[in-house]
Amino acid sequence: MPKQLTLLLDTNVLIPLQDSYAVLDDNLANFHRLVLVGGHKLVYHPASIDDFERDSDQGRRARNLEHIRRYPALEQPAKCPWNTLTTSPNDACDNEILYALECDAAHALVTEDKGLLNKARARGLGHRTYNIQTAEDWLRRLHQPSDISLPNIDDVPLHSLTPELAASFFNSLRDGYDGFDDWFRKKARENRKAWVYRDEAGVLGAICVYDVQMDEVVTDEGKRLEGKALKLCTFKVGQSVRGRKIGELFLKAAFRYGTENVCEHIFIHADVEKHAYLANLLVDFGFHDVGLYGPDRVFVKRHPVNAPDAAGLSPLEYVQRFYPHYQAGPQVQKFLVPIQQGFHRILFPDYHALQPLLFAACGSVGNAIKLAYLCHAASKQIRPGDVLLFYRSEDEQAVTSLGVVDQFAVLSDAASIAALVSRRTVYSIKEIEDMAARPTKVILFRLVKHFSAPVSIKRLLTDGVVAGNIQSITKISDDAFSRVLTTAGA
Repeated sequence: MPKQLTLLLDTNVLIPLQDSYAVLDDNLANFHRLVLVGGHKLVYHPASIDDFERDSDQGRRARNLEHIRRYPALEQPAKCPWNTLTTSPNDACDNEILYALECDAAHALVTEDKGLLNKARARGLGHRTYNIQTAEDWLRRLHQPSDISLPNIDDVPLHSLTPELAASFFNSLRDGYDGFDDWFRKKARENRKAWVYRDEAGVLGAICVYDVQMDEVVTDEGKRLEGKALKLCTFKVGQSVRGRKIGELFLKAAFRYGTENVCEHIFIHADVEKHAYLANLLVDFGFHDVGLYGPDRVFVKRHPVNAPDAAGLSPLEYVQRFYPHYQAGPQVQKFLVPIQQGFHRILFPDYHALQPLLFAACGSVGNAIKLAYLCHAASKQIRPGDVLLFYRSEDEQAVTSLGVVDQFAVLSDAASIAALVSRRTVYSIKEIEDMAARPTKVILFRLVKHFSAPVSIKRLLTDGVVAGNIQSITKISDDAFSRVLTTAGA
């Protein structure tokens, strides 16, 4: 079975790889090393040749054409139907590359072109498009899983970061906000707090300053958010730590804080042109663009204390919009999903059975929301929006956690599995290859919660939820699901 990934490279990645005069930065060098380690295939699109042919600098044109032809081209890619006589040459080239990706000519596209990254997201291909850092992180997860630890976000007073204010990390914030240092010091004196992430060397890599506001006017047009709203004032993930799902972890911290502090809305200002990835992340987690505040767009998420009506939304649309609320009515299937203790520890590193970590108490949060689980269960009934109850086998033998399905697929090709779970994977390529020896169930899901009172197998048997040991994915009734939640205190 094929295990080789085919990676379509944009010219801004290919040329530095081949330019003997260029010193590769660490991410690009390690990306190339991991490609070689994994035996993956790097290709370019023939449209890139046409792009170079238009270069009026003859020397540069000849040099670039020589470099790019050292790699194989995609063979006979389908002609892009999006191009017309009025499409500019540069846009036409981008479209040809993206259409090849849509046609599955490659597993993923790697580019440093922000415009192309934005176009990919607009075409629904953002999940298969990477910059060098996120591609390198993906391959590290596949080939060096022992080197990957899920980030831990800490909750700290802003004044504790004042000694680091002169660091280059804050330069982009200073560039975008005149008087940033004065604002920072003022908020530090007001005891403002922030969620932060530090890299392996202890260097500040990401920050999200937050504040609770009342009846806040959030747009130039005067839109007001009634009651308490959580404002994410400063949101930055540094270049050196991108690809580690830090933005998602900041949102997880915000959702938990908003729930504990009864905030009915969460909002943030964003420059969509500069931070397209952030805008897409916000939309994926239920934020809506409600207008302008100065030069920025304002994204607001309804965060009701009580679960709102479904209002015609599908179960998946509902959890996307109102997470951590989810649908659990009769139209939603419920499944018990057994997971071995080793994978449970990796998948859910912030789960603690005896002393559950509450963010407000411990000041940290340690795993992402969007995850992936692989198994060989016989069940093929799972649908987007269905509810999963994860049963930790072997040591605890208890239902510990609840998630909602984003996507379900049955695959036998290791490379296709690796590509599908790329942004969520905790599996090495060797584990994926071993799994792919048989048709493999791929479950992409959103973690909603860990139970403060895990439900033991003994209680599941007593309550009639199951009739015996849980050895495979098992569908349960609505009544059985309700009994589990009651026992778990959820």
